[in-house]
Amino acid sequence: MNDMPQAAPAVDASKFRLLHTMIRVKDLNKSLDFYTRLLGMRLLWKKDYPTGKFTLAFVGYGDEESGAVIELTHNWGREEPYQIGTGFGHLAIGVPDVYGVCKVLEQEGVKIPRPPGPMAHGGSVIAFIDDPDGYKIELIERK
Repeated sequence: MNDMPQAAPAVDASKFRLLHTMIRVKDLNKSLDFYTRLLGMRLLWKKDYPTGKFTLAFVGYGDEESGAVIELTHNWGREEPYQIGTGFGHLAIGVPDVYGVCKVLEQEGVKIPRPPGPMAHGGSVIAFIDDPDGYKIELIERK
């Protein structure tokens, strides 16, 4: 546990929970294939917003009531890729076999900038993969 003193929250956060992370994607179909077929998430719902010229698709391992999910936002007519901000780090997904998952993903053409292996200072087996838009995803082995 962290020994750092914690400031009292400014609000009562006892009923707060993380709902989702939103990322903007260039090709929604490519991203849906990546997150559902390759990473095994489910498409929870998808909706077009014609007046705003965008589509939202929510994916996750469970429903929005029980866990955090990912909101994929596709703005219609955008041809150029988004620049990934310097403050964003990565998403993390726990998997039972990092080596096995990476082998399959590599066969599917997924870029793996940090191949599977133990963390530099020992501990968990991890890997980093890129989604179709270049967002980093850390795979952490959780048996």
